[in-house]
Amino acid sequence: MLYQAEPRPDEEEIRRFRQQLAKSQKGARYDSTSNPAPRTFQSLQIDLKFVPPLAKLVQSQRQVMSMRILVSGVSGPIGTALLPSLKGAGCSVERLVRGRAANDNDMQISWDPAQPITPQAVSGFDAVIHLAGESIFGRWTESKKAKIRDSRVAGTLHLSQALAEAEEKPQVFISGSAIGYYGNRGQEALSEESAPGTGFLADVCQQWEEATTPSVQADIRTVHLRTGIVLSPRGGALGAMLLPFKLGLGGRTGDGRQWMSWIDVRDMVGAIHHILKNDLIQGAVNMVAPAPVRNREFAETLAGVLSRPAIFPMPAFAVKTIFGEMGEELLLSSQKVEPGKLVASGYPFRYRDLRASLEALLRA
Repeated sequence: MLYQAEPRPDEEEIRRFRQQLAKSQKGARYDSTSNPAPRTFQSLQIDLKFVPPLAKLVQSQRQVMSMRILVSGVSGPIGTALLPSLKGAGCSVERLVRGRAANDNDMQISWDPAQPITPQAVSGFDAVIHLAGESIFGRWTESKKAKIRDSRVAGTLHLSQALAEAEEKPQVFISGSAIGYYGNRGQEALSEESAPGTGFLADVCQQWEEATTPSVQADIRTVHLRTGIVLSPRGGALGAMLLPFKLGLGGRTGDGRQWMSWIDVRDMVGAIHHILKNDLIQGAVNMVAPAPVRNREFAETLAGVLSRPAIFPMPAFAVKTIFGEMGEELLLSSQKVEPGKLVASGYPFRYRDLRASLEALLRA
C-alpha cells in the first residue's frame, strides 16, 4: 500500500536518505554531488509529500525475504532466471500459469489471459510480477500481431482489474513493457519521460501500460518494465544470434549504425529485486544497461567473444524481405535508451560493459 502523506523533508534529510540508500545496496557507488537529491526525486516524478519516514524507507530495502509474490510468464528467459532468485531470497512464490495447473511441488494459479480472473484468486500477495506475453519473434502476420497485442493488453487489463478489486491488494504491481514504446528514434537519447514513438510495437506498449490503469487508480504502486534487449543464452535475441555467429556467419545488420539498448539477464533480475525493495520507484522504468552500443559494435563484440569473425553483414533490404515489418522494427530501428530511474535510485549494475556481460554469459 502507498504511505500516507508525510511532512516534506528538507534537502539535508534527502541527502542523508540518499546516503543510507546507497549503503543498503551492496557494492553501490552513488555520487550525490554530480546527481543532487532534488533532481533524483524530480526524475522519479514523485511529490515529496508522499515520501515516507526515512528510517522506514531504508528498512523496506531488507523486506523482500518475507514477501509472498505472484509471477506470470515464468517460462521466458527473464522468468526462468527470476523465479529461482526470488525463492533463493526466501520469498514465497506462486506462479500464474495458462491452462490447467500442474500437479507438482510449485504453487500455481490457473488463468486464461483472454478472460477475467477473480479478485479472490490474486488476493493476499505482497507483490505481483506480470511478465506473460506472446513472443514477438517471427514474421508478423495479422494473426501474429493480434496475439502479440491481445496477450499483453487483455491479460494485463484483466489482472490489473482483479488486483484493484482484491480484498487484500498487493503493495506493488510490476508489469512488463518494452523500449519498443519509443519507436525508431535515431540518435535521440531517451529517458523515461520521452514521448512515445510510432509503429506497431510503440502502439502495443502504450496500450500495454494503459491497461494497468485500474491498479493505479486503486493506489497500488505500479511499475512498467520498459525492457531492452535481454542478454541470455537461454532464448531471446541473443539466443537467436548465437548459432550464426558461432558458425562465423555473423555481422552487422543494415548499416550497423542503429543503437541497441541491452541489459544482462542477471541485471534484469537484480533490478526487479531493486524495484521490489524501493517504494519510491513507480511508473515507467527503463530496464537497460547504462552503455548502449551501435549494432556494428554489438556484432563485433559478440563475434570476438566467440573467437569468430563478423564479416557477413545482412543488408537492410534482406532484413525487410526475410522478416518484413518485424525486421524493420526489431532489427533496423534505433533506440538509445538511458536507465534514468535505476541510476537515480542507486541500482548497482553488475554489467555495464557489453563484452564483460557476454564473456560471463557465454564462457560460464
